[in-house]
Amino acid sequence: MAQILVIHGPNLNLLGEREPSIYGEQSLEDVNRVLMEDGAKHDMKVHCFQSNHEGDIVDRIQAARGQYDAIIINAGALSHYSIAILDALRSFPGPIIEVHISNIFTRESYRRHSLISEAVTGGIFGLGTQGYRLALLAAVEML
Repeated sequence: MAQILVIHGPNLNLLGEREPSIYGEQSLEDVNRVLMEDGAKHDMKVHCFQSNHEGDIVDRIQAARGQYDAIIINAGALSHYSIAILDALRSFPGPIIEVHISNIFTRESYRRHSLISEAVTGGIFGLGTQGYRLALLAAVEML
């Protein structure tokens, strides 16, 4: 059974509460539950992790090598400036799919560039929390 790690970055623990007009009304728990259910339908085990701390995310990516087959990551604001997360992702041998709930390319100028995109296989932007499910389907196809 393939193993997929879903990483949620800073402030994603506030999904459903923080700016619902941008990020939707689904909670992080709702998103994770759907991903685990969808994964099971495709004979995939989905593990979800959220942290507001860059170092914790780097540690989790490093530990994922040899343990997980793919990573789905929404690094939140860290996407725009974390060289540490970029470097950690570069060390992961499997598919990596970047997700952003909002369309970062239509937002503030400082959100329009994602450093971590240099290390990912592909990305899904601006499709709300549905983007996570689409990323999971992409991972299923890649594996």
